[in-house]
Amino acid sequence: MEKPTLAFLGLGRMGVPMTLRLLAAGYRVHAWNRNRARLAPLREKGAIEAATPREAARAAEITLVCVTDTKAVEDVAFGADGVAEVEGRGKILVDHSSIRPDATRTFAERLASRSGMQWVDAPVSGGVGGAQAGQLTIMCGGHPEAIDRVRPVFGAYATNITRMGPAGAGQITKLCNQIIVGCTTAVIAEAVTLAQNSGVDAGLLPQALAGGYADSKPLRIWAPRMVNGYDNGLVAANTLLKDLDTIAEVARDTGTPAPMAAMARELFRMLDARGKGAEDPAALVTLYRGG
Repeated sequence: MEKPTLAFLGLGRMGVPMTLRLLAAGYRVHAWNRNRARLAPLREKGAIEAATPREAARAAEITLVCVTDTKAVEDVAFGADGVAEVEGRGKILVDHSSIRPDATRTFAERLASRSGMQWVDAPVSGGVGGAQAGQLTIMCGGHPEAIDRVRPVFGAYATNITRMGPAGAGQITKLCNQIIVGCTTAVIAEAVTLAQNSGVDAGLLPQALAGGYADSKPLRIWAPRMVNGYDNGLVAANTLLKDLDTIAEVARDTGTPAPMAAMARELFRMLDARGKGAEDPAALVTLYRGG
């Protein structure tokens, strides 16, 4: 079966490796980014540069979006020269960004009404390493047939793809993911600090706890970075803070108690106040050291 032509809008830390994997899988990709310099490695691999989101989406059957927040998604979809200006019947917009679920539902209705294009919310988990290895997890919201159409595309950079329900359900699931990640990171920082303050080699915690109930991917990733430091961040702590802010709003709107997420949110806010918001979440351990 012939592969669909794609557009990829937003070439940040995640967008670049995801697009590179699509190109390696043989997809024709029209790429757009506000900062054109980000396009250089993609052009070398065969990506076709688009001047605007509208130009990219017009050439594509499936348009993939991966930008920073709700406002950025709205700008790309509905701003001047946005995706919504394209005749969209038979086309699909996939939003890989992590944004507000209520905004997602509104955007889906707005896009369908304005252009006829279907909306699939498909936030991802797994970080840059997961994108590079083609091992991302994707949680989807949208019409089943639309998700079935985009599933083979996702296969270029993801191994776990689950439809969670209608539009917005993918974003709710991502918030559940972020509750677990945000709270777990804070707890790992406490455990690392307790070990160090007690004269125990905290670098051995992942090995010592492997296979037990405390074992987890966050422990294996962030404990060594908390102990040994890091040259570059896997994800910005402020990205988690943004999602924890959204969790607080959704929890309030749905009457959901979320005390652990609230505590993690305040810790990440303290980290940001100390000027470390752009660093890796492992920097959270510095709050316990007074650093």
